[in-house]
Amino acid sequence: MCDGQKYTIALLAERLDLALAARADLIDAPHQTAWRLFAGFVEGCPELVLDIYATTAVIHNYADPPATGEPLVATAIAWLRARLPWVTAVVVKIRHAATPEGQAGRLVWGERATRRIREYGIWYAVDLTMNRDASFYLDTRGLRGLLQREACGQTLLNTFAYTGSLGVAALAGGARRVVQLDLNRRFLNLAKDSYSLNGLPVQRADFLSGDFWVVVNRLKRADERFDWVILDPPIFSATGRGVVDLAGNYTRLINKLRPLLRSGGRLVAINNAIFLSGEEYLAMLDTLCQDGHVRLLERIDVPADCTGYPTTRMNPPLRDPTPFNHATKIAVLEVTHKV
Repeated sequence: MCDGQKYTIALLAERLDLALAARADLIDAPHQTAWRLFAGFVEGCPELVLDIYATTAVIHNYADPPATGEPLVATAIAWLRARLPWVTAVVVKIRHAATPEGQAGRLVWGERATRRIREYGIWYAVDLTMNRDASFYLDTRGLRGLLQREACGQTLLNTFAYTGSLGVAALAGGARRVVQLDLNRRFLNLAKDSYSLNGLPVQRADFLSGDFWVVVNRLKRADERFDWVILDPPIFSATGRGVVDLAGNYTRLINKLRPLLRSGGRLVAINNAIFLSGEEYLAMLDTLCQDGHVRLLERIDVPADCTGYPTTRMNPPLRDPTPFNHATKIAVLEVTHKV
């Protein structure tokens, strides 16, 4: 088990106590926010990740085979019920389950999983058992804050939008128009629920369900231009029109989107390939900057509850993300065009 030793209940409880103490400032009295309680990969137990979504705890069992992680999950549930009485439900997801249903997870305790969370004053609809992920990425919290602050009055295209949280943050912050693009209409429907929670108008024409390659070409033919474009693709995917490979052809995806930006616009390039180091990612971006029309403006850090704290970190990441602080590497690029 964890770190090559069999975890006793007391030892795992000590790790969880330490993690909770480091995150004390994230606990909000109404219990509406979402945050990572235990980042097991770096905090001493790579088989276990524990997230909080309002009053629901989501436990990710990363053990392979999954059965070896079941004692850890049971220990975590007992710890939650003893330490956090305001947690009213627990969902368990099994990353290496044999079926998609097992990976999506199930409610193992409580009557109902939470359906919404609140971050920086914005409500987001969540469906914690919709798929393998929990429908809302905790590691992009800083980017949502940036978009909420800086996209006011501007236009934004959110590609590989998933459940649209980045676009919701921009629109709730006053963006003039947000276009959400994803292959899965079910994900986009959850984005619409987030709009409704915040009283934002749902413009159906701005929810585009389709293949990235096809829809981007269509937007180009329509001469669309945006102030912001978000690129947050999966590590690998393939359709009949093209392949997404964050380690192999990521710069091609960026170049595909550059014509959709107005000159001086910003492209947010997110690469979460675990085995791609920060230096390797920067080298990719540097190749784009050689023509003088792409410039790296800033890096967005992943919040500390996802990276672990100096007092809680025990294990190094699989690959060094420096100068980024996490495998989710977020870069903001400025794109200009030839006159």
